[in-house]
Amino acid sequence: MKSYDYLIVGSGLFGAVFAHELTKSGKKCLVIDKRSHSGGNVYCKQIEGIQVHQYGAHIFHTSDKGLWDYVNSFVEFNDFINSPLAKYKEESYNLPFNMNTFKQMWGVETAEEARAVIEQQVRDAGINNPQNLEEKAISMVGTELFEKLIKGYTEKQWGIKASSLPASIITRIPVRFEFNNNYFNDLYQGIPKGGYNKLIEGLLKNVEVKLNIDYLENEEEWNAMADKIVYTGKLDELFKYKLGVLAYRSLQFDHQILNTKNFQNNAVVNYTDIAVPYTRILEHKHFEFGTQEKTVVTYEYPMPWEKGADPYYPINDDTNNLLYNKYKALANTRPNLIIGGRLAEYKYYDMHQVIASALTKAKKCLSQV
Repeated sequence: MKSYDYLIVGSGLFGAVFAHELTKSGKKCLVIDKRSHSGGNVYCKQIEGIQVHQYGAHIFHTSDKGLWDYVNSFVEFNDFINSPLAKYKEESYNLPFNMNTFKQMWGVETAEEARAVIEQQVRDAGINNPQNLEEKAISMVGTELFEKLIKGYTEKQWGIKASSLPASIITRIPVRFEFNNNYFNDLYQGIPKGGYNKLIEGLLKNVEVKLNIDYLENEEEWNAMADKIVYTGKLDELFKYKLGVLAYRSLQFDHQILNTKNFQNNAVVNYTDIAVPYTRILEHKHFEFGTQEKTVVTYEYPMPWEKGADPYYPINDDTNNLLYNKYKALANTRPNLIIGGRLAEYKYYDMHQVIASALTKAKKCLSQV
């Protein structure tokens, strides 16, 4: 008889939610993680009394009340609203694109005036059937907003010309013809009071967790311990890259403690000028309305991904998606293997989507018992 019902590789949101649900139902689970902390990329480190998002900003949002109630059952969330700013050279604009942005850019007061400006710019650009991100963005907000607020940021983020990126990437960005700086359209939004570690600690409260363990270094040994393996890492790495390497973009974070109460007056400021090497600066105290004497900021630099670097954004073009599907077919040949999360599923998941996916897969596993 094996020691565990489930070995869960990775203690991020997917692994933590899955482990919680199976443990709650009487299954014996072991969670292992190669990092020195649990929580994956939602991990926060307290610095100067401020919860610092170590791997980039994580703002929870959902329109699913069930999911909102679920996360709030572990830790109370505040009512933070994400209202980022964009800086282009010496100019500042509200995001997402809304009437405040249009007024700042063109001096217009009404939705009709804003639409007229955009429609004229789209006609002048000659775009009728957008085929890539650049054309899609121009069709949504016109050429001037594209050139100032989208082009440079996007090309820094992906390391590819906007004209070579799929149009689907830009459709995530809201465009509103009203004065509304709330970036997300969801009904519920916020940050855990005291940081995301409280959420992860709540999920893993009754689960055995071992850190600083690289599953792939002793895969057979770990597999022998459990009936089922839940894997949340890179799928191509699990199969030793035998079919090829999936492409990602990586990030580098420069965390700085500043001897001032307020640095940029906002939690998130995007830098859209291609000449500025970072894409955004985070000021973490604003996520929890902090009043500390000092502040902590993070400069976020997009980087090419290579083996050994942390993968953040899957490059979901046709070539990579085809390769991923071949790896997924390999995974399906292992009846005791369950895959989940943004890396194993090669998807750009928001947090609520990761949690929903984990709950669904946990429910499916329990229904098969």
